[in-house]
Amino acid sequence: MNLNEIIEQFKTAVIQIATQQSTGTGFYIAEYNLIVTNHHVVRDAGDVTIKGKNFEKQFSKVLFSDAKHDLAFLAPPEGQIAFPVIPLGDYTLLRDGDSVLAIGHPYGLNYSSTQGVISRVDRVQNGLKYIQIDAAINPGNSGGPLVNLNGEVIGVNTFIIRGGDNLGFALPSSYLKEALEEYNTVRGTIVVRCPSCSTMVTDQNIDGEYCPNCGTKIEMIKPKENQVEVTGIAKTIETILERLGKDKELARMSTNNWEVKAGSATIKINYNPDTFFIVGDAFLCQLPKQNLGPVYEFLMKENYNLKSMLFSVAEHDIVLSSLTYDMDLTIENGEIMMKALFEKADYYDNYLIDTYQCTPRLEES
Repeated sequence: MNLNEIIEQFKTAVIQIATQQSTGTGFYIAEYNLIVTNHHVVRDAGDVTIKGKNFEKQFSKVLFSDAKHDLAFLAPPEGQIAFPVIPLGDYTLLRDGDSVLAIGHPYGLNYSSTQGVISRVDRVQNGLKYIQIDAAINPGNSGGPLVNLNGEVIGVNTFIIRGGDNLGFALPSSYLKEALEEYNTVRGTIVVRCPSCSTMVTDQNIDGEYCPNCGTKIEMIKPKENQVEVTGIAKTIETILERLGKDKELARMSTNNWEVKAGSATIKINYNPDTFFIVGDAFLCQLPKQNLGPVYEFLMKENYNLKSMLFSVAEHDIVLSSLTYDMDLTIENGEIMMKALFEKADYYDNYLIDTYQCTPRLEES
């Protein structure tokens, strides 16, 4: 396969993963009907959000966690979704200098691939073998596939050495294959692999809080309802989102950041505890290439008439914003404010496109 074919093949197999604390990458293995990622991407989460090129953002359960090998398996997305068949490669056939591709979602960006070579096939770290590569991997790439030029997954991109010059490390596919086969014997159950003896620990065989084989204390995967809830202003904002029919957890990008859709507009909500302000930014369409005067005139007139909202232009984006002091925010007035922002954002986005030939805002699929 050539590089373009490999990159195209993996586009729908590579998946974005997000928790309250972090973002990362996963990839779907059809043979096992599971999403593979790193343990540190989903640490302490029983449910995470996933999004792929061929399905919308949704929740996925963490089914398997292995801290020693830094592996986790997630439930596949719901519905009949077409995924490519991604084969696992043979780690024993790898050689220093082999060309590879590291694929993932660095810094939350949607899908990128970097090419490099294997610097060392069997670099030992903490008693495990890793594939050392010079292909650039960054935060957010964790859990993504390392792929050879046959389009086979030969490793899971796991960590980098900070300050190093493209010093990346991937867990070999041999460890992944072993974990997949072991989980397959108890699939459908939630499993934590003991970090000391590698016993597959479930709610059925755990000895109190300890591994039934070696006695190591085990932290079982917590179901969604037992996870820590947000508090304070963040909780108020999420209550408002729920009252407006939005899924607060799907909207949550991090502890104090949310993103929702209102028709064709994208609204980003941010609470900054340092400045005490809650800002809602509705990113609408982009300025047209010609006849900008009438657009600016319209925006200035609307700014004069609007209450508690303001138009601005960020580079080419037209943004409709609202600003609230946290001490003034209640569920009641917050619901009125956000409802108005959502409705106005959808209305203005369509109006500006239809009336002034503004350009619809491009978003990655």
